[in-house]
Amino acid sequence: YTIVGSSEADPFNNRISNESPVGVAILGKVKGDKVEVNTPDGMVSFKILSIQ
Repeated sequence: YTIVGSSEADPFNNRISNESPVGVAILGKVKGDKVEVNTPDGMVSFKILSIQ
């Protein structure tokens, strides 16, 4: 995923808004961190594999 500004967001192309629940949850995290995000489909877990 790439974190972008809200006007550039396109979840179908893995471009996540920095203002979305997922974007907010993972901003500032480092490689190896895990986060859980409450989405309309339920809780989703993410692990930061790399930062580029």
